[in-house]
Parts: sequence; structure tokens; C-alpha cells
Amino acid sequence: MTLSQLLKNTEHSFIKEGDCQINHLTIDSRDMQPNTLFVCASAFNVDRHSFIEQAANEGAVAFIVEKDVEVPTGTIAVKVKNSRIALATIAANFYNNPNIPTVGVTGTNGKTSVTFYVQSILMEHGKKAGLIGTVGTKINNEPINIKFATSTTPDTIELMQIIAHMKKNHVDYNVMEVTSHALALHKVDSLKFLVGVFTNLTQDHLDLHGTMENYRDAKAKLFTLSQNSLINIDDPYGSYMASVATGSVITYSIEKQSHIQAKNITYTPKGSAFDVVMFGESHSFKLPIAGRFSVYNALGAIGASHVIGVPMSVIQSALANLKTVPGRIEKVENTKGLNVIVDYSHTPNSLQIIIQTAKEFTAGNVITVFGCGGDRDAEKRPIMGAIAAKYSDFSIITSDNPRTEDPNKILTDIEAGMVGASYAKEVDRYEAIKQAINMASKEDTIIIAGKGHEAYQIFKDKTITFDDVQIAREIMGEIGYNGTN
Repeated sequence: MTLSQLLKNTEHSFIKEGDCQINHLTIDSRDMQPNTLFVCASAFNVDRHSFIEQAANEGAVAFIVEKDVEVPTGTIAVKVKNSRIALATIAANFYNNPNIPTVGVTGTNGKTSVTFYVQSILMEHGKKAGLIGTVGTKINNEPINIKFATSTTPDTIELMQIIAHMKKNHVDYNVMEVTSHALALHKVDSLKFLVGVFTNLTQDHLDLHGTMENYRDAKAKLFTLSQNSLINIDDPYGSYMASVATGSVITYSIEKQSHIQAKNITYTPKGSAFDVVMFGESHSFKLPIAGRFSVYNALGAIGASHVIGVPMSVIQSALANLKTVPGRIEKVENTKGLNVIVDYSHTPNSLQIIIQTAKEFTAGNVITVFGCGGDRDAEKRPIMGAIAAKYSDFSIITSDNPRTEDPNKILTDIEAGMVGASYAKEVDRYEAIKQAINMASKEDTIIIAGKGHEAYQIFKDKTITFDDVQIAREIMGEIGYNGTN
């Protein structure tokens, strides 16, 4: 493909004019091949314009820039106002503008579960469904072998590569998590969302967005890109999301009046049962996942599937037969019958929800093992400490992913919120989980929170293999409770 073809539908000017064949597209100066277009896309801490000469030496023949810069002889420079905005169009052009009806889900919590539910419903309906998100990138149950960075929403080029792969493989629908980061950095600007789903908004990612208003506005962008918007109107930010939506708006709720409302909810340790009144008609549902938050997730999935045109009987059957989402209220089986749950809850709101959910079905004590990630929003640490103190019977503060920070300092930050609580501190996550298992009785529930599906732990000088589910099984095996698969 030529540079002029890639620039179609972008606003640009030439600093150094010309046209050439482009065989590779990248924003990473370490990822060079012959005939590469290097996009100097803005980043938080890196000015990619400084890598132009290096990129030219390793194969770049053209550059997308935001500044008046000098480029090496024999190369072309194209100036744009915002490289990220231009990249969305360029990447789509590079992969021949693949278009698949897409369901995008955004919110602080619930994105992974809702996408998982919707994909399961579509598969039950006989559709080929793609999935992009935290727990993997798949077509139906088959992983897509396209490597990308660890962010929940892949970067723009990788995202279009995945969509093109899905298109080639005749995928009917794509279901994906859409993060505030992805929206703010224009990663999904070229996608056409058939449905956008809003789950909730609570404090998180303020290290990136600065304020809750910026965080809210980043999330809200999805509903300006969506033909249909499914909005949790019980959430305090729901009405705002509905107000900025440019397509049709369908609301869902438990408390407030809405288009899709859950009523007559019952909870057990094995799941939930509820009725859904949708546009005046009532339908009964069973869900093999406990908790009020799971009902909210189901409502988002029911609404999205309804918009697509899935029959209600298929939606009911798919939800009744759901498998556990990895790392989301995932039960660790064992021979003693201990109730051990691994959950990704890593924000104040999600930690409160998982503890309150456990309280609904626990006859004994709720023991919470949790920490906070390093190099992330430090303001939430004492808040999460206060939540654990208020709702848990006993807490063990431990390491999450410390990254470059001192793990002991993170624990001290959390501890500031645990006034009057019964708790212990154990910086070693393995030992913290072991302590919780050793102290628990059969009527208790142990929550291992924060990492969920992650199979690693990140420190300043290394990343180690660490899977909370496997670690819990291993510990229970060592003390005679033999974890089972």
C-alpha cells in the first residue's frame, strides 16, 4: 500500500513531500522493517519524535509527526495535528478498513464479565463471536495468536490487525472491553460500535486522567461512537452517559425505573435468580454466579443481546449455563469445603462489592487478602483499607504488583485507612494467602482480591509467575486440603 493511500481521509500537510510503498506500520522505534511508516504518536512519558533518525536507519521511509522536524534525506515527513487521531484512520486504511458489528463495554468494573456473557450468548445463538479484553483475545473459544501489549484494549495498529483477522475468519460479531485509556488515546476511533454498554464509574486511573471529570469524559466518548447505548442508570454517572449518547439509549437497572429492570432477586452461594421486566414484558433468569453485581452485568449483556436480535430463550439458556469468568468471583475447589474466592477487585468500589457479596452467603467470617498496585493511583490505598476494615471480619494486607515502589510503603499507605480493624500485614503474597487458609473454618469465606486472572507478579527488578488460584490450590494441597481442578 502506498503512503498516499494510507493518508486517505486524514487532515495532513507535508513537511517533506513524496509518496512511497509502505509495507509496515508502527509507533515503536524498536519495531522496524524495510518500508516502514513510523507514527510519532503522543505518549505520556515518551516523545517519539526523538527516535526519527534511529528509525530511518532501521527501515523507516516515512514519518507521521506533530512538529516541524528535520527528517533524514530520502524520507518523507507528514504533519498532523494529533498523531493518535491520524493513526486511527491510517491503521484502518492499512488493514483495508475491516468492519465487524461490535459491542463495546466500558466502565470501572464489570467490563470483562459483560463481554464474556455477551460472547457466550452469541455462541449459544450459533454466531461466530470475537472477544477482545483482559482475559484474552479469541474467536469463540480459540485464542487469536496475535501478540500485543498487556493493556486491556490493544493499541490502534494491533487492534485493527485483530479486527482484520476476525473479518478474514468470518466473525459475525466482535465483543470488546473499551478502557478510558483507549478512548482518550483514540485507539477505537475507527470502529463502528453497534452497541456501547456502560457498567459503572468509580475512582480509578486518576494517575492517568487527573480528575474524575476527565475520567468520566473519557468513558463517555464510547457513547458518541455507538449506534445504540446500554446505560446502567442506577450508577450516579449513568444519566450523564445517557445525555451525551448520540444514538438510541436503553437504560437498565435494579433500583430505578428503566427499560430493562431486574426484580424479585434471590441470592445463594451458587448463584442468583431474578426476573427481568423489559419493555413491559417479564422474563425469568438464573445465573450460576453469586452477587448483586453479577445481576447488573447480566442486565448489560441481556440488553446488548436484545439489540442484536438474539431470542430471549437463547439469552436465558446461555446465562443459566455460564462458566466462571477467569479471576472473577472464581471459586477454588478443595476437599475441606473451604469457600475460597479469587477476584480481580482492585478498586475501592469493586472491593466493597465483592466483600458485601461474600457476606450475603457466608455464615461465618469473611477474611479478605488484598493489596494495591505500585505506580498507580495512591489516593485509593487508604480508601481500600477503610473498606476492608468496615466490611471484612479480618483482613490481611499484602503485595499486589508493587512494580517500582517499595512494597512495605504501599502496605503502610493502605494501613492508614484501617482504623479499628482486625487485620495483619504480610508483604509476601504467598504467605498472606497461606495465613488466611490456615485460620479459616468451613463456614468462613476467604477472598483473595486484586489480581484475579493474572498469572504473574511485577516487582521493581523482576516479574515472577504467580497465579492466585494455583497458589491457593498449592497451599491447600500442602496442608491436606488437596485443591482440585
